[in-house]
Amino acid sequence: MSVGDKTIETTNGLSRATKHPVQQITIRTDSREILANARRDIERYKLHDYFIVDVDSHHVEFDSWGEILDRLENPVLRHNAKAMTQDWPNAKQLAFSNHPVGLTFQDVFGRIPHQAQLAEDVEKSAEHRDLTLIRRAMESLGIKMQVVFPQPMLEMGLHPEQDIVTAMTFAYNRWFTETILPCEKRVKSLLCLPFHDPEASMKTIHEFGEKPGVVGFMVTSQRHAGVHRNMYMKIYRELEERGLPLAFHAGPSWGDTMTSTMNRFLAVHSMSFVTCNMTHMANWIVNGLPERFPKLKVIWIESGLAWVPFMMQRLDHEYLMRQSDAPLLKRLPSEYIADMYFTSQPMEVTMPHMLEATMKAIRAETQLMYSSDWPHWDFDVPARIAALPFLNEQAKRNILGENARRVFRL
Repeated sequence: MSVGDKTIETTNGLSRATKHPVQQITIRTDSREILANARRDIERYKLHDYFIVDVDSHHVEFDSWGEILDRLENPVLRHNAKAMTQDWPNAKQLAFSNHPVGLTFQDVFGRIPHQAQLAEDVEKSAEHRDLTLIRRAMESLGIKMQVVFPQPMLEMGLHPEQDIVTAMTFAYNRWFTETILPCEKRVKSLLCLPFHDPEASMKTIHEFGEKPGVVGFMVTSQRHAGVHRNMYMKIYRELEERGLPLAFHAGPSWGDTMTSTMNRFLAVHSMSFVTCNMTHMANWIVNGLPERFPKLKVIWIESGLAWVPFMMQRLDHEYLMRQSDAPLLKRLPSEYIADMYFTSQPMEVTMPHMLEATMKAIRAETQLMYSSDWPHWDFDVPARIAALPFLNEQAKRNILGENARRVFRL
């Protein structure tokens, strides 16, 4: 993948990249060069006056892993983690993480290496490096506000040691709310919940729920948990009373009973990002949680959109034959799903007529929110939405930012 000569204009005091020919995108390529076409799209689709909110982007917290480990509250865990980084050089950025089998296949054997490490040049300053990288992406994409998620922390739901998960979740949340969020009002976050532990999740909400920039909380979807279990009800009630959304952020897994039979990452990536959220949605709907918590905003992140009409049709079909299995429901499952919120990435665009039908089914004009998933290899730019011919002007504005403004009270 290559781009031509580029001169990068700077804003907000960012350094100016030198004009030079770029032959290949590597881990050191400047984000603004990779996103040069996105800047062109801002002009092409006249997006300057749009309020664009990116509801799903990522930073690479492994680059700050030592800072996060320093915030481990338990001195024994903190000592053990630091010992790993010192005694095992290869574990410097992995201690206590749960890096999944096969995830390194994402870079297509080195052909799409950018997200493997964000090693682009950043001038040393008092500002945290992540903030500079976040701003570069926001400016290139024309983003007004960006909801930033971690990456390795999304894998903690399948970690074998739950005490470590709880401790690391608090350590990461403290680091992000102390280091990143106070320094940039345009950056927001849906913080991770240690969902395996309801008491720890409640403590997380109480400690971080009113921190500047925290607009809700998130469950990492790759986990073996029944979201309908009674122990979670107090979490949902607390979020509903505070007016804070709950998001389910999908992720890959090559180790469950389904994906372990697959021999290509393409198949794993296609299915595992979707089936984890399908499972949680099925339990959420069938067990009547929309009736129990009608004011709780629920968001499904990074599963694309094509699966949603399937769930609507399949659950409706089964419900009409077995209503006694879902006695709390007062409407069809599809009607509850249509009240939920979804993020756009990765938006399946190969069959436009099916995408149009999908957007109609999920009431995209009011329920869909744009997301880039930057810097992942399959990211979507705002032009993905702006170029859709079947959306009217107001629908585009809503999806690109106005829906997020309403959901997160921006």
